Amino acid sequence: MRLLNSLWLRGLVLFGLGLLIVAVIAARRPSPALRPPLSPLPQDPLIQVYFNQSQAAFYTEPYRQQQRLGDDLEQVIIEAIDSAEVSVDMAVQEFNLPGIAAALVRRQRAGVAVRVIVEHDYRQSLSKFTPEQISRLDDRAQKKYREFVQLVDLNRDGQLSNEELGQRDAIVMLENARVPLIDDTQDGSRGSGLMHHKFVVIDGQTVLTGSVNFSWSEVFGDFLTPESLGNANHLLKIQSGRVAQLFTQEFNQMWGDDKPESRKFGLDKVYRPAQTISLSPNSAITVQFSPTSNRQPWQRSVNGLIGRALAQANQSIDLALFVFSDQKIGNVLENSHRKGVQVRALIDPQFAHREYSEGLDMMGIALPDKQCRTEAQNRPWKPGITTVGIPALPRGDILHHKVAIVDRRRVITGSQNWSEAANATNDETLLVIDNATVAAHFQREFDRLYSTAILGRSPSLERKIQASRKCKRSG
Repeated sequence: MRLLNSLWLRGLVLFGLGLLIVAVIAARRPSPALRPPLSPLPQDPLIQVYFNQSQAAFYTEPYRQQQRLGDDLEQVIIEAIDSAEVSVDMAVQEFNLPGIAAALVRRQRAGVAVRVIVEHDYRQSLSKFTPEQISRLDDRAQKKYREFVQLVDLNRDGQLSNEELGQRDAIVMLENARVPLIDDTQDGSRGSGLMHHKFVVIDGQTVLTGSVNFSWSEVFGDFLTPESLGNANHLLKIQSGRVAQLFTQEFNQMWGDDKPESRKFGLDKVYRPAQTISLSPNSAITVQFSPTSNRQPWQRSVNGLIGRALAQANQSIDLALFVFSDQKIGNVLENSHRKGVQVRALIDPQFAHREYSEGLDMMGIALPDKQCRTEAQNRPWKPGITTVGIPALPRGDILHHKVAIVDRRRVITGSQNWSEAANATNDETLLVIDNATVAAHFQREFDRLYSTAILGRSPSLERKIQASRKCKRSG
């Protein structure tokens, strides 16, 4: 009898463990509504691509604890940093993700040389703002501060303790660990136009870069807007010592030799032309960094590189852009369109219909500014095209890509917006990637955004056109 009882109890325990295992596995699976609708595309062995709004992956956000579709860009960055054995150099405009900060601290404590550069507007922790400073913030900055409190206030008592700051405030975490950290004012200036880079170099061999800043709104979404999925962004992981060397040279110009006078940002940096590196017979990357002085010919600038890459199109050009205001690039696109190249474009709604937007030129529309003036070099297409529009994104999110796909085999991407300020003022990165496997990932992202976009003359644009007629009557 005792033997039977023992066997019965053992069977009951094993049955219970089996149920527990099944429950754990089930909990890790996405709910049917979140099951990825697409299968992952093959990745190039040397250039991997990730999208925070991907429809081919899912994960649970580490901060809002929401299960959602997309690639976990922060985790990709953390894993790359955790692999470092010698050095980590990071230059990013905005940085507030504590998971990445914790990874940087871990590597420094393990003896890895860690260096970080941020844009000066984001160098000071929000926790150090005085009540008076907070009261002077504009609406956007006030919202960012409230979301910062949501992120850091772990016990929800309305107070930010030193312990909470040490776990959730990325800048404070670096400061507490004495990770070397500078911004673009430490050359003795008031700062460059923008230190707008978004890259990490690991051990002089691996580069992470793309359109994404290392912040919660860019990667995951806004804390105060649960439906937000993060601004539409991408991240590239490039395995190439030669590409990494170019990024390290850019980083070292800004970092200097720890003396303020040796640090170079903006136009103080040495001009370097575009450089092309072959990774394999079917894969090459061209790299260039901004800014470029207006004393140089436009063709030698980063926007000039964009123009040259677009001019090579034979069949199609698809654009997903945050800002598009460079007239010369617009003229290149028009020439391609006249030659029979199909051109489609999505531009973020907050910039798509401003008077300086090249999206308006493409639609054959000219809008005056508040003083009823149009740009001197403005050149609306005749006739305009109807394949230009704005994306339909979750509330609170923006289109932050700076991407073109040419003939479904070439990708133009980086931190650089297609504007004169980015070209001639900011610290920026641009990549032209000739690789059909990589292009397929970006094509899928563009097609996803384009499938629900509002194309042509939206109701808000029609209202702007109607309002602009007052200028003609008053003139």
